[in-house]
Amino acid sequence: MFKNNIGDADRVIRLALAAMLIVFSIVLGHPAIALIAMVPIATAFAGVCPLYSVLGLHT
Repeated sequence: MFKNNIGDADRVIRLALAAMLIVFSIVLGHPAIALIAMVPIATAFAGVCPLYSVLGLHT
């Protein structure tokens, strides 16, 4: 369906960002922040970012 458009460095950055969001979620007690963290986790594991596809970006 989509071609991979996320490189290895971008995946690591997305997973680190997601980890920070999950920690903030725990510290602040807001589970909604953890739900937001699911987006970078999903895109990192899938290797595809729909926004990058629309903008024609490849990392």
